[in-house]
Amino acid sequence: MTDSAPIYDDKAHVRGTLDLTNADWINDDVKGEGGYPEIAFVTHSDGVTYTAMRNSDHPEGPVLVFTPAEWEAFVLGVKDGEFDEPW
Repeated sequence: MTDSAPIYDDKAHVRGTLDLTNADWINDDVKGEGGYPEIAFVTHSDGVTYTAMRNSDHPEGPVLVFTPAEWEAFVLGVKDGEFDEPW
């Protein structure tokens, strides 16, 4: 077995407790194949505002949750072309 880096989960306390019931989902109204991403900024009882992301075609499906630092890194990566298709 090889050693691996420790895993730091800074939102474990949020899992299953982030209330998305009244989330105001935002989208860009440009529907692509397979739906489009929707995001919502949701404040948790810990006082932190997390960013939730879901697929518009499956609003009851899985939701990704980002800490403020994760969301900032994601947005900066998008702006930098980190997720662009290689062709």
